[in-house]
Amino acid sequence: MGGQNSAQLVRDMVEKIAKTIVDNEQDVKVNIVEGERTAIVELRVNKDEVGKVIGKSGRIVKAIRALVSAASAKYNKRIILEVPDA
Repeated sequence: MGGQNSAQLVRDMVEKIAKTIVDNEQDVKVNIVEGERTAIVELRVNKDEVGKVIGKSGRIVKAIRALVSAASAKYNKRIILEVPDA
């Protein structure tokens, strides 16, 4: 894993995905709130581009959450994706 923990790897994955979706990459901020067995990955983007991350009927954010869920199963840790401005 190159010295990184599982939540950090998932954080990097979410950041790369979000940066490909939005127009202003510099507005993408991803934070981790990590506990012993659970981590919350918090994705923040510009208020004007929240809709792009959520997608029609929430399809894009559901797909990103599915990837996060699969990665968390691999690392035996519960990792949750939150988009606070949604």
